[in-house]
Amino acid sequence: MRRSLGVPGCCLALLLLLVLPAARSSPHRLRRQPRPAGGFSGSRGAADAACKNRPLDLVFIIDSSRSVRPEEFEKVKIFLSEMIDTLDVGERTTRVAVMNYASTVKVEFPLRTYFDKASMKEAISHIEPLSAGTMTGLAIQTAMDEVFTEEMGTRPAAFNIPKVVIVVTDGRPQDQVQDVAASARTAGIEIYAVGVDRADMQSLRIMASEPLDEHVFYVETYGVIEKLTSKFRETFCAANVCALGTHDCEQICVSSGGSYLCDCYEGYTLNPDKRTCSAVDMCAPGRHECDQICVSNNGSYVCECYKGYTLNPDKKTCSATDMCAPGKHDCAQVCLSNDGSYSCDCFEGYTLNPDKKTCSAVDMCAPGRHDCEQVCVRDDLFYTCDCYQGYTLNPDKKTCSRAITSSLVTTEESCKCEAIAALQDSVTSRLEALSTK
Repeated sequence: MRRSLGVPGCCLALLLLLVLPAARSSPHRLRRQPRPAGGFSGSRGAADAACKNRPLDLVFIIDSSRSVRPEEFEKVKIFLSEMIDTLDVGERTTRVAVMNYASTVKVEFPLRTYFDKASMKEAISHIEPLSAGTMTGLAIQTAMDEVFTEEMGTRPAAFNIPKVVIVVTDGRPQDQVQDVAASARTAGIEIYAVGVDRADMQSLRIMASEPLDEHVFYVETYGVIEKLTSKFRETFCAANVCALGTHDCEQICVSSGGSYLCDCYEGYTLNPDKRTCSAVDMCAPGRHECDQICVSNNGSYVCECYKGYTLNPDKKTCSATDMCAPGKHDCAQVCLSNDGSYSCDCFEGYTLNPDKKTCSAVDMCAPGRHDCEQVCVRDDLFYTCDCYQGYTLNPDKKTCSRAITSSLVTTEESCKCEAIAALQDSVTSRLEALSTK
């Protein structure tokens, strides 16, 4: 049985920070504060050792329209780099993609490209602003269509990895963002909206997920946007055994109170040791949808067809192939299709050889194969009838009649003709009698 990956809250101190009225105002407004020398404070460093973020498929969508000055865009890039520093980045943990938008949308890199912080930050450092309009709805739609796909690195739904978008903008969308954002949320994408300076607060609230006070952020200038890193770190924190990586589950760790349980991806089953997983025979009866042949494939399966059938576009059912199509059979003369198979036959005047493929010409004048009364004359694959001497062929081209003799023929010659004819009749009758035995 698959279970959802639980995401408990962070440590008590962080939870108290979140519920304090000053920190939970809606939307969040951060003011410039002195930054400690040497980077992050010691308290945050201590938290790093006890709290890792839950695995995410995280997409940053950053506004680079003409209203964002070059030095401000550099601040956004610093914010992205510092956010990446707070994340537990990796192929099996959090995957990150970055999209850049204005009037057009550019996928700077998808979820499948980088799995280490250094490569991500290097790629971010080379991002250039597009300097045009503010098509926020188009950017979110592009994220759904082109980034949150398995081909581009999003993990399958069975993995229960949250899909998260963080939109950073300083203006008002110039397209219809409300319906697009609603579709994204319906598709299971969690949207955080970060507004800077001139950002339209109503638009931020329209696109963000509920509850709004946890998904809408605002800062007065790009100069303090990096302060949001700590807020997002609190949001993504997962102080549990599964997130800390101290478990021994082979595939899925499910947090359970202060402990954990192991589970497996779809197509696998938990072994008796309750830690490791084995591939399920997906081709067992009742587990697949193949019409003919199921081929198990490492926890999944593919369908195939019997000889003489081809797999339909649905990749499940099969249709009979025309085995008598040119080039698909080895019959010498006639191919007879038969429900995905075939048999060979021959033209009239030929007979099928023992190999069941080739043909040989039949002797059409063999006894019993013709209807000539007296003489059968073979002509290639056909035959014609003829008559003995003293007879003529009738109009039906089969029977014979005695020929009318000339008055000049002598009685002796006539008797000889009759004797020969009688002998021929006797021989023919004898031959036919023998052929029928």
